Amino acid sequence: MQKGDFMQKVLERENINIKRNKSFRFDLKKALRMLLNIVVVTVVLFPIIYAFLMAIKDPSEIFTKDISLLPQKPTLMNFVNVFKTAPIGRYILNSIIVSVIITFSQVFTALLAAFAFHFLKFKGASVLFAIIMSTMMIPGEATIISNFLMVSGWGLRDSFLGLVLPYLTTAMGIFLFRQSFRSFPKEIYEAAKIDGCSNFRFVLNILIPLSRPTIAALSVSSFLGSWNMYMWPLLITGLDKYRTVQIGISMLNAVDSQSMVLMIAGVVVCMIPSLMIFLFAQKNMIKGLTAGSVKG
Repeated sequence: MQKGDFMQKVLERENINIKRNKSFRFDLKKALRMLLNIVVVTVVLFPIIYAFLMAIKDPSEIFTKDISLLPQKPTLMNFVNVFKTAPIGRYILNSIIVSVIITFSQVFTALLAAFAFHFLKFKGASVLFAIIMSTMMIPGEATIISNFLMVSGWGLRDSFLGLVLPYLTTAMGIFLFRQSFRSFPKEIYEAAKIDGCSNFRFVLNILIPLSRPTIAALSVSSFLGSWNMYMWPLLITGLDKYRTVQIGISMLNAVDSQSMVLMIAGVVVCMIPSLMIFLFAQKNMIKGLTAGSVKG
């Protein structure tokens, strides 16, 4: 065997070993990543699955000595009793009305404000934008008393307007839209103005179609935040006509032995719209949140 052939075979073996090591490292990383994903998914989904299993249990199973994760006698009567114990159907409708109004208003006002801050030139724009952004550092609990006094002074308690008034706009939405608009070249706006396009037509025909991922992201975030409101509706409403579903769930806490099961069943009913919206809109939500992260 010649020396050159021997060296070539040695190099080939070394290359094979290197490829095997790389393949092993890649498979190990892939396995660890998969294991981590499984752990995270389990931690996130377990409370939801556990709540559903508890909701279909017979109330008598809650106070037995033999505690079991799976229901021994599954029943859907708990969900029926939820709607019998309190007017949950009315509360769900109220929550939908409030959430839709707040979502539409926040998207509309945030988009227009971000358009003005990015495309229009006016004095004090940077200072005004900084002031608006600084409001995100103020927790909502710090303003809830002043909002309550304002709404009460205007006679808007027990009304849909009083429920939505403090949440008609959002600084976070303005920030998201402005960051998204920064990825658009300003030449688009200048070319549209040269062609005689008004600001309204530019926003309606050009800006909104280009901002669909951000609109979807803010819409989902606003809807879920409005749907899950508890403290503000609790303070501002005293009539069933205007109470939201979160207040209705707390009313299920009766003194009988079924109170725990009823509350969990009510929580499951309340979670269903949120889960459906998030599952169907999660792709656009991720795109919207990452839009403008890289300025192009």
